Amino acid sequence: MRKKIYFITDAHLGSKVFENPIAHEQKLVRWLDQVKADAESIFMLGDMFDFWFEYKCTVPKGFNRFLGKMAELIDSGIPIHFFTGNHDLWTFGYLEKEIGLTIHRKPEVMNLKGKRFFLAHGDGLNDNSLGFRFIRSIFHNKICQWLFSNLFPSTLGLKFGYAWSESNRKRHLRENIGYLGEEKETLVLFAKKHTLENPDIDFYLFGHRHILLHLMLNRNTQMAILGDFITEFSFASFDGETFETHFFEKE
Repeated sequence: MRKKIYFITDAHLGSKVFENPIAHEQKLVRWLDQVKADAESIFMLGDMFDFWFEYKCTVPKGFNRFLGKMAELIDSGIPIHFFTGNHDLWTFGYLEKEIGLTIHRKPEVMNLKGKRFFLAHGDGLNDNSLGFRFIRSIFHNKICQWLFSNLFPSTLGLKFGYAWSESNRKRHLRENIGYLGEEKETLVLFAKKHTLENPDIDFYLFGHRHILLHLMLNRNTQMAILGDFITEFSFASFDGETFETHFFEKE
């Protein structure tokens, strides 16, 4: 059996928009149980949690099934790479030390099965919106993170974080911004520009936009936006020869 590398993004576990958040978590755990049979490694490309902030002695409650299943797979020898997104970037050691995840806080170029992959959640890449860049700079600022952790008790801070995430998700659902086309989609524009200067990259993979997209940028380079595990329940695999998109238990 040829081992595969799996890619998944944007599950937003714990989101208040789900009628049954536990059922959603259980579905993600079933996906992990399915892919573990032939997984060489798993890459999670951001926003797996709808909100995640680690205090010194407190982490968000819940997610025990998901965290436990990831730990089980890692203990069995399947590495899981976790790229932080714009909803779950505030991990300060718990996921690494207790679960065993390999955390990536910025885009990475990695050699996987003889091919070069550019991997990122996608937020902030080629997005020149002043509002977004301002908010992103605050979220990533270590002083702001320290102030949030020390000035807001965990109960209040986590409540605020989930409220912000819920508002953000509902806004995106209302706007329902689909594929904008090659000339307007920021991640497509980023990949096209980046590959001109880095022609050795074979694949660009992103999350963040909650759309499914697979393009040939040129004869040798592909890019994909991997959808999400909310409505599409999509994921991708690569076996060293073929890159494919799949759907898991989509009703």
